[in-house]
Amino acid sequence: MPRVDATPSNHDSAVLYDALFFLSSLRRRIEPDLLRIPVGPGAVHVERYGHGGTAVVCVHGFGTCSFLWRAIAPEIAAAGNTAVAIDLLGYGQSDRPLDTEFGIAAQTDYLDRAMTALRLPRAAVVGIDLGGAVALRLAALRRERVSHLALINSLAPGSVPSADLRTLQRNTARFALRVARGILGAASLLTPLLEQSVADPAHMPPRLVARYLAPYVGQDGVNHLLALARAVRADDLNDIDPGSVRVPALVVRGESDLWLDGDVAGRLAASMPNGQLVRLPGVARLVPEEVPDQLTGLLLDFLEGRLHAETRSTA
Repeated sequence: MPRVDATPSNHDSAVLYDALFFLSSLRRRIEPDLLRIPVGPGAVHVERYGHGGTAVVCVHGFGTCSFLWRAIAPEIAAAGNTAVAIDLLGYGQSDRPLDTEFGIAAQTDYLDRAMTALRLPRAAVVGIDLGGAVALRLAALRRERVSHLALINSLAPGSVPSADLRTLQRNTARFALRVARGILGAASLLTPLLEQSVADPAHMPPRLVARYLAPYVGQDGVNHLLALARAVRADDLNDIDPGSVRVPALVVRGESDLWLDGDVAGRLAASMPNGQLVRLPGVARLVPEEVPDQLTGLLLDFLEGRLHAETRSTA
């Protein structure tokens, strides 16, 4: 049996913040089914909205969780589809098994297993940041699993790790020492990343930062956050050929993203035979937080073949 780091206080904090956001928001029209799905070393937290239509699997990035899709997934379901938002293993409310791999390759395996357990033989997969790398690897290596691929400010071959993760990885030893001395919490590590992942500070207020920080309270939480950062390695994506992804592919670039070079999205879209590129001026990494309505419209148009994007590859 896998050893699981049980952190009920982290879970309770996440549930409390979810409840507060639910009560303060009138956007959510569909209640999710909350599921625990075993993926081998542990179980992942899944929120499933709606039933029928196209299955759309939403994968968050580093430092966030399925909560990121709270305004997107219900609208996808309201359009007649099934939307599934997953906490990657080790993130959010998913398990944190000890001695387990949390890198891109491993997360791809866990996502594949989760889709099998959810009886989703094929789905449109939407990934942001680190979640985009997981989605890309799945689409390249298990082509029968992915009907459409949408990548939002996604990591790509040659761009792993991104600048924010490189900072955490370079300073892991120093951060760990400060944690041991009790002078560093997750807030000092993750808050700047979250605040700089939106172009408008109003889209990342303190209560929202607190929601994303909830899984990383205490010394164990900080150490786990650093372990997640260390797990992101270039080798897990550099062996992937985006040109092998022949399904319809949408690449969304928030032009104010500080963490990825501006040409990464263009190269990625051009490398896929059916790639399309959409640029969003004045938007940073966390597109679902800044322009949820616009992103929802893009995704629905993409799924239904109505999107006329800036760039389409002719390879």
